Amino acid sequence: MAKLLIIDDERAIRSTLREILEYESYDVDDIDNGIDGLELIKKNNYDLVLCDIKMNKMDGMEVLENAQILKPDLPFIMISGHGTVETAIEASKKGAFDFVSKPPDLNRLLITVRNALDRGNLVTETKVLKRRVSKTRHILGESDSISKIKETIDRVAPTEARVLITGANGSGKELVARWIHEKSNRADAPLIEVNCAAIPSELIESELFGHEKGSFTSAVKQRIGKFELANGGTLFLDEIGDMSLSAQAKVLRALQEHKITRVGGEKELDVNVRVLAATNKDLLKEIEDGNFRMDLYHRLNVINIHVPHLTERTDDIPVIAQQFLEEICGDYGMPVKKINDNAMEALKALPWTGNVRELHNMIERLIILSDKSITENDVIAFANPTGGTNIGTGNSNGAVAQSGATIAYDKFSNFQDYKDFAEKEFIKFKLEKNNWNVSKTADDIEIQRSHLYSKIEKFGLKRSE
Repeated sequence: MAKLLIIDDERAIRSTLREILEYESYDVDDIDNGIDGLELIKKNNYDLVLCDIKMNKMDGMEVLENAQILKPDLPFIMISGHGTVETAIEASKKGAFDFVSKPPDLNRLLITVRNALDRGNLVTETKVLKRRVSKTRHILGESDSISKIKETIDRVAPTEARVLITGANGSGKELVARWIHEKSNRADAPLIEVNCAAIPSELIESELFGHEKGSFTSAVKQRIGKFELANGGTLFLDEIGDMSLSAQAKVLRALQEHKITRVGGEKELDVNVRVLAATNKDLLKEIEDGNFRMDLYHRLNVINIHVPHLTERTDDIPVIAQQFLEEICGDYGMPVKKINDNAMEALKALPWTGNVRELHNMIERLIILSDKSITENDVIAFANPTGGTNIGTGNSNGAVAQSGATIAYDKFSNFQDYKDFAEKEFIKFKLEKNNWNVSKTADDIEIQRSHLYSKIEKFGLKRSE
């Protein structure tokens, strides 16, 4: 049911409008002056305001101007007994949806109300859809590391320098790449993304460079590759550490000569592409192990941007969490829930193995499962969707109680050791929970199956007999 507000200093007009609109099943409030009307607009989520122009204390035009600052998308229908074309034009310029003269024609008024509500709904839906379609959200946080990243983006974006973005899964590498593109001179051209870990090694070359019809068994028609699609724009190679060595050689040639050749083709094609790459792997170690080309590494690593783990910038968690609260509640069409200070401290104490992506999922879970206010108990109860808790209780021996076990912090020589330990235990738990179904586990923890296989091999995880 749409919620409407009538602001008019004539009781008879307010009563008549209210009676008509309530008969049409609208929820209606009314007030006799603009100052109190603005207070109601601040406190309540109205879908439409009908406002008189000539009033005591504050006239309708002033109410409209102030309301546009408070809630820019709130539609206004202006009402006046002294309607002129000039007044209607002025109201429209200031953001009013329409202008109605007194006494209002009943049918015209109801049509105008319905159209204004439809427009308001379209504006809201468009914003939600744009946010869902566009992945370019703001880089949230004011920590030193995030401030440095923002400064680096501002410096490097207008150049043509290649950028290698490193960091753990879910930390925001793709977001950094998107902002480099958005602030570059290529912003009007396409940003083409390739997840190198998601494409089988035998298909990666076709994906990047395209192929000619008949070049292999399933090549029933010509295909344009990502390099060609990104021509004039930016190509983002995500998880480049998982790219095959043969594909790496071709990418290196494309970077050196700005030319590509489709699979099965002979003609060289000129490409003008800026390449951004990202990885969660230590590429220097991959080079030592023979899995990555050193010459490609140096081609890509002109500028390096490292995105820190969320646990390394916990002071940013309140800002990020609040933004997620507002976005998710807006998507669900519900009032924004509040999260108390103790709950926020509990969030900051979590290990965040999934980084910002995990925080987003956690906030969504809390919004759905908690009451009007999110408390510390909610965080503890819903921190682990499998029913346990990720929040530890410290003791004087530098240990933490977690899921019934005690982990001594002093056995870890550095933060990376602890992260590896936590990651290993988390993956082991999920694999056992899913009866070692790797595909299901990969979907469950939102990583690529090939990446999960790499983690299983890295940590030496084996199925118990």
